[in-house]
Amino acid sequence: MTASLQPAAIDAVRASRTEFPAVPDRHGSFPSEAVAALRERGLLAAPLPEALGGAGLCEPESIAALRDVLIAVGRAGLVLGRLYEGHVNALGLIRRYARPEVGEGLARDARDGHLFGVWNTEPATGGLALAQHGDLFALSGGKSYASGAGFVTRPLVTARTDEDRRLMLVVPVPEGERADLSGWRAHGMRATATGTLDFTGMRVGREAVIGEPDDYFRQPDFSAGAWRFLAVQCGGAQAVFEAHRDHLTATGRGADSHQRARLGQAATALETARLFVGRASRLAAGAEGDPARAVAYVNLARGAVERAILDVIELAQRSVGLSGFLEAHPLERVVRDLATYLRQPAPDYALACAAEYVLDAPAPFHDLWPEE
Repeated sequence: MTASLQPAAIDAVRASRTEFPAVPDRHGSFPSEAVAALRERGLLAAPLPEALGGAGLCEPESIAALRDVLIAVGRAGLVLGRLYEGHVNALGLIRRYARPEVGEGLARDARDGHLFGVWNTEPATGGLALAQHGDLFALSGGKSYASGAGFVTRPLVTARTDEDRRLMLVVPVPEGERADLSGWRAHGMRATATGTLDFTGMRVGREAVIGEPDDYFRQPDFSAGAWRFLAVQCGGAQAVFEAHRDHLTATGRGADSHQRARLGQAATALETARLFVGRASRLAAGAEGDPARAVAYVNLARGAVERAILDVIELAQRSVGLSGFLEAHPLERVVRDLATYLRQPAPDYALACAAEYVLDAPAPFHDLWPEE
């Protein structure tokens, strides 16, 4: 069972007063010790409402705390950040769409230390489908690019119905079963245990159903929620910057004017990413008032944060030089993980949608997202 939630643990993470166990960098591995630290500190339960034993991190009024936690966990390790963001996303969807009795049961699972995740991606053939037989749903097919496969014991998945709609389910999966990690031979993020998982033959009851068909794709949550992975990426970029700065200090090269200029450019890019993430999170928290406005800004933020982080990476690699590509250097691993994690779905589509909103808006650009 997980430890009871300690608000001080959240404050410690936000203030970078806590450390997590090292995350492995091997294909097929998983950060079990780091996830256990999340569990022991009550952070797996933290996204739950306070009434269900959490800290309410998914509530709109807690957006700053959630943002800071995601950045801090991403700074500690992008693999851990990716897994925790998926856990938060799943519990947020359950909070929003699940029937009360279903939400209460899954909240118990979170308090007991189960790791949740969101798996929507499917292989080219054999995607997850369900057939209803009375009060039971028979599953067939699988999910691909499923982070934490074999370790996430409460995945929230989308399954195709007979009407070709997508229904959300939380399917209990015993740890270590049904996962195939053989295809995940990625450049970075090796320890996310990303793979495929076959659900064929499994049956679940109505207590597994979350919301109504196609709720998963409802706006603004579907697009505006992207700010969370931007926060994790921002944390990873901060780790790159610190490796860059530490290298200049350790080697005594910080006095060089060219090195200082690059570090200054990197600091500017890093702060740009942080400011975009902060604004995107606040707009997403209030998205119900004007969903299209919030979604457009988050879509803009996706491109801006990616560009800023790519600049942070390039400047760090130019300053550190060849030694930054050696496995023994702190920069090598975090850059590799961050470059991989930056590859998120449909970046061009997101930017085009934001541009469409700006193009069609009746107000001038400076009035689209005025300061609160």
